[in-house]
Amino acid sequence: MKPHPSRLRLNAREAPGATLERLLEAAEHHQALEQRVLTAIPAELASGCRFVAYRDGDLTLSAPNSVHASQLRLRQRDVVNELRQDPDFRHLWRLKVRVVPQGKPPAGLSPAPPISTENARLLMEEAGHTKDEDLRQVLERLARHARD
Repeated sequence: MKPHPSRLRLNAREAPGATLERLLEAAEHHQALEQRVLTAIPAELASGCRFVAYRDGDLTLSAPNSVHASQLRLRQRDVVNELRQDPDFRHLWRLKVRVVPQGKPPAGLSPAPPISTENARLLMEEAGHTKDEDLRQVLERLARHARD
């Protein structure tokens, strides 16, 4: 069995090509383990899930959102039992699921839609009747958002 990628130690005295070769082997090993893990996960949950690590009987997966993570946790007994049939995972005893959102974060607040000219007129009228200076400035600023 190949050394686990997490236990891969780089030696500065190695030939430059040997270090790269070892890194590539570790990446291929990780990818092969990920494929085996994803086949054990129900198909509807496997999309978006990634294999993160397997160390000391702990299998760590990442899920794209909390719903996927909760569903994986609910089905972890089935997943663990199926993976234990694989010789590389025979000592698996715990499944950890971490939420790692994918893609870009949602954009900030969208600009407020413009208000009607009638509402702008009412806001300016109300601003003229108020005695609070801060409130008056806010109402006038809102009134300037009117549609043309």
